[in-house]
Amino acid sequence: QVQLVESGGGLVQAGGSLRLSCANSGRTFISFYSMGWFRQAPGKEREFVATITYNGGRTDTADSVKGRFTISRDNAKNMVYLQMNSLKPEDTAVYYCATGPQFGTVPVTDTRRYSDWGQGTQVTVSS
Repeated sequence: QVQLVESGGGLVQAGGSLRLSCANSGRTFISFYSMGWFRQAPGKEREFVATITYNGGRTDTADSVKGRFTISRDNAKNMVYLQMNSLKPEDTAVYYCATGPQFGTVPVTDTRRYSDWGQGTQVTVSS
């Protein structure tokens, strides 16, 4: 059973930083899964942001956030994080974490490969 809960969103000025957290309130260890972060801005489709393999060995980030966002995980704590630096107004969106392939060893960016989703946390970047 996977029940993901995102936290850490908020309002920040352009150039600022936030760290999002993703926890599982269910019984299944999310350490078994690749994990991803996605975002959806008003009027736009949900898009890939970052992903990390189940053991943290490989990551991938969208070109739009490369060099500014970093995904990480702490499997001992059953947590996944998204460190967001140098935030821009265009980063404003609802951010979601999701479980990807079990024991995945290759970064997966396709939204369709993710199954369990959290409710999202709002990130607003003011100019």
